[in-house]
Formats: sequence, C-alpha cells, structure tokens
Amino acid sequence: MIYSDIAIGSLLFAVLFDLYGIKTQLLTKSVFWTSYAIIFPMQLITNWWLTSRNIVIYNPHAIIGRRLAGAPLEDLLFGFSLVLTVMSMWVYLGKRGVRK
Repeated sequence: MIYSDIAIGSLLFAVLFDLYGIKTQLLTKSVFWTSYAIIFPMQLITNWWLTSRNIVIYNPHAIIGRRLAGAPLEDLLFGFSLVLTVMSMWVYLGKRGVRK
C-alpha cells in the first residue's frame, strides 16, 4: 500500500464516519468549512516548513507527485481527514456530555 492509497482511504473513512458513523454531518455545515478555512493555511505553512528543511521526506514512488507548498497532495487529504475526524468526535462527545 502506498501513501496515496492510505490518504484516499483515510478520506473515505473520515467522510463516512462523519456522515453515517457518528452522524455529526459536519461536512454539511458552514461552521466546519469556516474552521477548515482557518486551519488550511496553517497546514500549508507547516507542510512547507517540514519539507523544505528535509525533516519530512517522501518516497517519490509512494506518492502521485503533485505538490502544494512542498508537500504532496496526499498530505492535504490526510490532513483534511484528521481534522474532520477529530472535529466530528469533538462534536459527538460534546453532545453526549462527555467531560474529563
């Protein structure tokens, strides 16, 4: 399995988890997209910083090859998946009243 497969799989999981798993349906809400619009530039800056300093190096045979801000597009899919999953869980647990 290559990084592209993992990124696409994580995206599918996150979308299905949000819409049908815990049914928070954040993808249908403008508050999610507004939040992601704030997070996305920070993701690009972080990706650029890590890849431009060779802290993170990607195997060219494991990615599609297209890059944005120094990181492969797969990284953006994976980042989106992480953000969506965490925010979905946050909303779900918040509605259930789960607190530390």
